[in-house]
Amino acid sequence: MDNMDIFTNPDESSVKNLLSESGLPIADITAKHMEHFFGCDSDSKLEGVVGLELYGAVALLRSLAVAASRRSAGLGSALVAHAERYAREQGAKSLYLLTTTAEAFFLRRGYARVSRDEAPAAIKGTREFAGICPASSAFMVKDLTSS
Repeated sequence: MDNMDIFTNPDESSVKNLLSESGLPIADITAKHMEHFFGCDSDSKLEGVVGLELYGAVALLRSLAVAASRRSAGLGSALVAHAERYAREQGAKSLYLLTTTAEAFFLRRGYARVSRDEAPAAIKGTREFAGICPASSAFMVKDLTSS
């Protein structure tokens, strides 16, 4: 992968554009979310993004998207690794996510599928869990204390 800098607080409209192009929901994204979002770009165009919602010992990984022209270049993996490190630094012990299209991607990165019934209350309370992501989404978790 060529040189890539990951930065915090990407531009909200650029994030929404990339998520929309990737078929991901944007209904609940606000400027406040950008505090825990990370992006990577080239030529000032956002090429990848990932976000976190932090709830103490648990966190929700969300909104992972990479521009179609840059897929399979390692950006998604680099963004997820960065988000995991950041979540761990903020005190998260477990990182949860919902996905309809990337279950295999996350399985390769140490996530395991779990029942939605096992979700902690903080995660169940997120808009993403409660309604934005369909019930058919894979619900996954990674233990951040062992990695």
